[in-house]
Amino acid sequence: MNIERGLVKTAYGYIHYRAAGAPGSKAIMLLHMNQQSSSVYLELIAELAPYLRVVAMDYPSHGDSDHVDTQPSIGDYAQCAVAVADALGIQTFSALGEAAGAAVAIELAVGHAARVNRIVLVNCPYYKDRNMAELRHGPLKSGLRPEDASGFPVTRTIEFLLSKDAGHAPMNPTQSWMDRINTAQMECGRHRWQALDALHDYDIGANLQKVGCPILLLIGEHFHYLRYRDEFHGKNRRLRSEVIPGARLCMGWERAADVGSHAQAFLREAV
Repeated sequence: MNIERGLVKTAYGYIHYRAAGAPGSKAIMLLHMNQQSSSVYLELIAELAPYLRVVAMDYPSHGDSDHVDTQPSIGDYAQCAVAVADALGIQTFSALGEAAGAAVAIELAVGHAARVNRIVLVNCPYYKDRNMAELRHGPLKSGLRPEDASGFPVTRTIEFLLSKDAGHAPMNPTQSWMDRINTAQMECGRHRWQALDALHDYDIGANLQKVGCPILLLIGEHFHYLRYRDEFHGKNRRLRSEVIPGARLCMGWERAADVGSHAQAFLREAV
């Protein structure tokens, strides 16, 4: 499969993207988790490209995009996604994001409603308040994702991840996956907390209520936010959810076939 790569000049510097599938087909934008990049979606791109025009971008300070010293917001990431779509001649598209990427998908549907057809939220976080967000995010900065004396991220082994922070790993991580995660963190460098901090400041529940397009929520059976499934449904009547058996985090990589098939079926439905 041929995956195109390119850069789009934006207000946030040059944004790197990967794209595949026939131009002119229905389009979908893939939005990655914090401290990662579009490379985590290589398997999902392969699943979707035979049917859709698939675009996966790197947020500012992530992957091969330019770094920014100021703290971006989830809205800034959404603006970057629209800029990439504009550069590729894509007028309307659906959006799929996992974890922090799910927040970006929600913001696209709220802030750019005329451009977004449907959104797929993969393992979307849920915080009842900012204190709950801090309880979830604080430990990540206090040893679960270590750094050297200069603040630069340190690579982790699979054994470290599964013993210290299994909830932020797929069910069966491989060395290839771990290499991709370590590389993505090194690419972020000292800016690696930007996406997490943007997520911390974003009110997912309040913004989910504003979404007017159809929403599909995909949750891994072992993902820690599955317990809030009813709360998600209470936020928006257009939301429906599916549980992926035997899955946890990083489903776009480990369970690309399942995520891809659910997304394709959802996008084929009549509005």
